[in-house]
Amino acid sequence: MGAPNAELIPEAELAELYGQPAEGRYDYAATEGNPQLIDQIVAYQARLSRHIDPERVLVTTGGMQGLDIAFKLMVDPGDLVIVESPTYTNGIATALSYQGQILEAPVDDDGLVVEALPGLVEAAGKIPKVIYVIPNFQNPSGRTMSEARRLKLIELAEHWDAFIIDDDPYGALRFAGENVPGFDELSPENHRIVSVRTFSKVLAPGLRVGWIELDPALRTLAISAKQSMDTCTNAPLQQLVADYLAQGRLESHLETLRSVYAERKQAMVQALQRTFDDQVETTDPEGGFFLWLTLRGRYAKINTEELFPLALEFGVAYIPGPAFADSGAFTDALRLCFATSTPARIELGVQRLHDALEAMLKRGAAV
Repeated sequence: MGAPNAELIPEAELAELYGQPAEGRYDYAATEGNPQLIDQIVAYQARLSRHIDPERVLVTTGGMQGLDIAFKLMVDPGDLVIVESPTYTNGIATALSYQGQILEAPVDDDGLVVEALPGLVEAAGKIPKVIYVIPNFQNPSGRTMSEARRLKLIELAEHWDAFIIDDDPYGALRFAGENVPGFDELSPENHRIVSVRTFSKVLAPGLRVGWIELDPALRTLAISAKQSMDTCTNAPLQQLVADYLAQGRLESHLETLRSVYAERKQAMVQALQRTFDDQVETTDPEGGFFLWLTLRGRYAKINTEELFPLALEFGVAYIPGPAFADSGAFTDALRLCFATSTPARIELGVQRLHDALEAMLKRGAAV
């Protein structure tokens, strides 16, 4: 799963904060979010040299609600939605739930191939309403979009009068390389950009606390949309996150995560190289949780969906490539998550994946 290792969740610190006086914690919160949490989000972003207006912040029940609200506001039945291919399964599912028409666009080592979009749009016969991107350490590929492509995408959104949904759960988890300016830094307070953020990947997924940043006029509509969904995000947990941020604990926690994930990513890349040599091709992310593995050589004709049940028998799990494309492409690929396992467990998992692939080859020979 795309989740932080449970051992890395700061359970003791959260339990300590949860034990503070309860006055007011169990009332309804404002639909737009606990004011203390909004202030702490703004302060935390300022420490990262990102200056955001609190009137642009709406607290959500995890990143998924942020995506749901964004698509709800922007997509009507039949609207064209450009997505990276491959991309986050639930991103596609949310766009489809509002009857958007999916247009897949390729991804390379510099992220979304923005240069290909005009031709794809022309072939589709309509301009897009939304462009959905995961710019940093993309799920599932681990790739990051270059600054030049981000700037070009902003230009295209302006040209097409389209919105960019900037889904960035992993941006704070860079453990190598240089930071790339975000859309909000390249085009501050652009009304076409809706940024979806979450504490799930950097603190604890079970908190279900995230936020979106969007134009104040859109925020008014988003508050109404959220009101009809759940009235407010869990009030005690909003206060918990606000207190955690106020004490400055997140920064040191992130340092720990980056160090651990860097070690685990390196362990996975090295284990794959030792075990498979040139029989697989993998991305080499500079942050986040995932790398993308494509079967080559002897394994190139194996379908990763068909392999999956056998892999489970061998005691290893992954997400098959077709889950990340509406078209069902990437039958020769799969997503691996290095965040959840120790280097020793990664080594074991890679060996089990190798054994499952070899068993699949033998099955094919037997047939």
